Amino acid sequence: MLILGIETSCDETGVALYDTGAGLLGDALHSQVQLHAEYGGVVPELASRDHVRRLLPLLAEMLGRAGRRVEEVDLVAYTRGPGLGGALLVGASVAAGIGLALGCPVVGIHHLEGHLLSPLLADPRPDFPFVALLVSGGHTQLMRVDGVGRYALLGETQDDAAGEAFDKTATVLGLGYPGGPALAALAERGDAGRYRFPRPMLASGDLDFSFSGLKTAALTRARELAPLDDRARADLAAAFQAAIVDVLAAKCGAALEREGLDRLVVAGGVGANSALRARLTEDARARGGEVFFPPLRLCTDNGAMIAFAAALRHGAERPPLEGFAIHPRWELAEAAALPQSTPLR
Repeated sequence: MLILGIETSCDETGVALYDTGAGLLGDALHSQVQLHAEYGGVVPELASRDHVRRLLPLLAEMLGRAGRRVEEVDLVAYTRGPGLGGALLVGASVAAGIGLALGCPVVGIHHLEGHLLSPLLADPRPDFPFVALLVSGGHTQLMRVDGVGRYALLGETQDDAAGEAFDKTATVLGLGYPGGPALAALAERGDAGRYRFPRPMLASGDLDFSFSGLKTAALTRARELAPLDDRARADLAAAFQAAIVDVLAAKCGAALEREGLDRLVVAGGVGANSALRARLTEDARARGGEVFFPPLRLCTDNGAMIAFAAALRHGAERPPLEGFAIHPRWELAEAAALPQSTPLR
C-alpha cells in the first residue's frame, strides 16, 4: 500500500510517501523559520497562508524525486490535530481533495501519535511495550505504549513544556528565533556549574513536570547579572539546559522503574538536543536498558511520521467517518479510539 502523508499543524509543511512493503520512499519539508523570525514566534495567519503556497509544489517536488505519480497513492493521511486551526485546515482540505479525486480513503492522524511512533522508523526499532517521552515546544509527556493505539498517560507538564521554556529563556538571553536550538548551541560553550538553577518537581513523587518556575529563575538571574557578557550568557544557557536535562532524565528513569520496563523512546523536537540524547543514552547503559530516538531530521514536524503512523493504524475494523475534520485541541487518548479510515466517495 502506498501512503501519502501530509503535515501542516504549525510552521512546517511536510509531505512524504511511505510504502508498506518498501518503507519510506521520499519526503520533503519546508520550514517557516525565516517567515516568523521577525515576529519572535509563529503568527498563525501567516503560517496558514504559507502552507497554502507551499503544499502542492512541495508535493510535486517530492513525488518527482521518488519517481512516483499521485495516481498511485492508495491512502492519504493528514494531521488532524492538535495544532493551529487554519494550518490544519490546509492539510485536511488538500488531503480530502486528493482522496476525492483518486477515490481513495483519507485518514486523520494525531500529531503526537506521529511523533510517538516515529522512532520505529529508525534501525534498530524498539519493540512494544516501552515508555515514551514526548518532548517538544508544546508538549512534555511520559506515556506507556503497549502497541499502536494503546497509550497510557503517565505524567505531563503542569505549565510550560520543555521546548517552550527553552524558547522563552533563549529570548531572555537575546538569542534569535527559534530559540531552543540557539540556546543548546550556546550551552556547548558554557560552564553548567557556574550557576545553579532549581530542578522543579524532581522530588514530587509523581511523573509530572513543571518548567515555568525554572524559566522565571533564569530570567531573574539574567536580570541580576545584566548587562550580560558572552561568558555569562553561555554559562546561563549551560546551567539552564542542565537543569531541564536532569529533570527529564530523572522522570524517565522513574517511569521505567514504575512500569517495570527497560525500553525508552524519545520523540519530539527537543529529542534532537544533543545533551539530552547523551544523558539518556548514558542512563540507559547504566541500568542495562535501551533508548531509541528517531533520526534527527524526523525529530521536528514532518510528513514521514504521519504517513508511517497511518501505515501502522490503517486496516483496523472501525466504521468510517464522513467527510473530514480537524481537532486543534485533541487528547491522544481520544485519538486512539477514533475510526482510522475516511472514505470520501
